Amino acid sequence: MTTLSPELISIIMFGGLLAGVLIGFPLAAVIGGVALIVGYFAWGGPVTDLFYSRMYELVRSYVILAAPLFIFMGLAMERSGIAEKLYDALYLWLGGLRGGLAIGTVLLGTILAACVGVIGASVSMLALIALPPMVKRGYSKSIASGAVCAGGTLGILIPPSIMLVIYGPMAEISVGKLFMAAIFPGFLLSGLYCSYIAVRCLVEPDLAPAVPPQDRAVPFGKKMTMLLTSLVPPTVLVLAVLGSIFLGIAPPTEAAAVGASAAVILTIAYRKFSYRALRDTAWETLRIISKVIFIAVCAYMFTGIFLGLGGGNVVRDLILATPGGRWGSFAAVMFMVFILGFILDWLGILFIIVPIISPLAPALGFDPIWFAMMVCVNLQTSFMTPPLAYAIFFLRGVAPPELGITTAHIVRGVMPFVVLILVGLALCISFPQIILWLPGMMIK
Repeated sequence: MTTLSPELISIIMFGGLLAGVLIGFPLAAVIGGVALIVGYFAWGGPVTDLFYSRMYELVRSYVILAAPLFIFMGLAMERSGIAEKLYDALYLWLGGLRGGLAIGTVLLGTILAACVGVIGASVSMLALIALPPMVKRGYSKSIASGAVCAGGTLGILIPPSIMLVIYGPMAEISVGKLFMAAIFPGFLLSGLYCSYIAVRCLVEPDLAPAVPPQDRAVPFGKKMTMLLTSLVPPTVLVLAVLGSIFLGIAPPTEAAAVGASAAVILTIAYRKFSYRALRDTAWETLRIISKVIFIAVCAYMFTGIFLGLGGGNVVRDLILATPGGRWGSFAAVMFMVFILGFILDWLGILFIIVPIISPLAPALGFDPIWFAMMVCVNLQTSFMTPPLAYAIFFLRGVAPPELGITTAHIVRGVMPFVVLILVGLALCISFPQIILWLPGMMIK
């Protein structure tokens, strides 16, 4: 066994983590490997007992059961065909506006966010459904790509969100309260995105021309029918899930089970159900949740070793010593989360930093729910900030080649939306009730 100072432990562990990720090793292997090596040299053989206890604590968490159920719900909704029907309706309603198809893409992403909640699925659906019509109608490739990425990433914030299901147990915060706290910030970002598109297309009309009237010549009654038949079923499903949590009827895990069952029923109603679809959905759910659990187990090892060797105290003291009082410390946390988003998966960021920074919220005099939501809103930037920008990679991978979408188009398109996320953070700081009002209204 080797005795090292907590400061040196912090440098070794975070330095090893950064080096491993930059070299290109899988995140889980890097996190778990650094934890195992440092833990063995610091504590010797007994470190395996810590690993076992941390794994057992994770897998027996009842709240975590909501994660695979919400993933299954989202994937089932993806296969129901509801996204295509809803986009067809929004195309007719908003196509006459400059930038209307891009606004419709963000709105579709907002609605899907409450149903899907899986970034890969949301961005891929929007890329396949909404991107071709925009480009073929003469939209700027950058603004079309930015709308797809920004709208698709809302799924990780607007509940039911896998991010919040994971965050809650680690920070010892009610997942139901986090769900309620995330609704208005999610809608705020959606509103900022739509406003930006509308204003920019008003100033630069050539970026996103309106769809000609003859291509939208559909009777009002038919347009209304298309909108209602595509919008009402998923809305009822989401309201049932979130409403049962808000009214205290069911906790998130039971609500997730109801949502997963209802999603299957909707798939049957839209005549998209088959044994193969059910099998593929279950298999994809297993694949995604296996990745989540594997990273979680390795990250639990990392934080267990890091906190056990005093690294948490080093980070806490460093943050609390930041000039500017509690707001200076808060700014340091936000900056750290933002920078980590450039190089780490959001899962890794959550599992590593949440156990470290969560105790800081009450110490700094901040409401824990507000503090947690600020971190989650900040993490929206991680999906659109290279080099590790999942939304950009998903869009680049599924965009039809004939559209001529390049990585440069996508990067230029997402940068204004990253700035808008920072604007959203500033608004949530100035008006904390955007986050706190709805959780305060929940029935216990």
